[in-house]
Amino acid sequence: MANIEEKKQVVEDIKQKLDGTMLVICTDYRGLNVEQITQLRNSLRMPGVEYRVLKNTMFRFALQQCGYEDIAAQVTGPNAVIFSNDDPVGPAKTITEFARINKQLEIKMGILEGKHLSAEGVKALANLPSRDVLLGQVVGTMQAPITSFVRGLNANLTGLVRVLDGIREQQQAG
Repeated sequence: MANIEEKKQVVEDIKQKLDGTMLVICTDYRGLNVEQITQLRNSLRMPGVEYRVLKNTMFRFALQQCGYEDIAAQVTGPNAVIFSNDDPVGPAKTITEFARINKQLEIKMGILEGKHLSAEGVKALANLPSRDVLLGQVVGTMQAPITSFVRGLNANLTGLVRVLDGIREQQQAG
């Protein structure tokens, strides 16, 4: 009986991960040796990212309970799953690059904010700029008008100072 309760708890844990995560990527890790899997786990050590091997039946139950019946039907073979809470692009880049170098790893599918992604969709996501790069671009774009405004004010103030200095000189001469 305790075994059933343990399994229910595992399904509940997976369900909570699915509900609270931004990105899920399913991979088939067959053919990777221990050293390669360790290397992959180390490359995925970033804030908010977890890489876990899951039993298919429990993963399917959790997917079904979260409303992903169509995805649950596709869960076959060994699965190692990436859960990312914060940045969807970073883990997608990491796993795509790893799969490019290590041909044995197969990216099966993903879920991005509740939407199903094919393996090609995960690879397309990996081609986007990272969150940090996008934030830098936004800040740069916002900063440019402010910098121009400050330069304009500075030029106007410099001109005003010159005019006032000219008036002062005229009054002293006259």
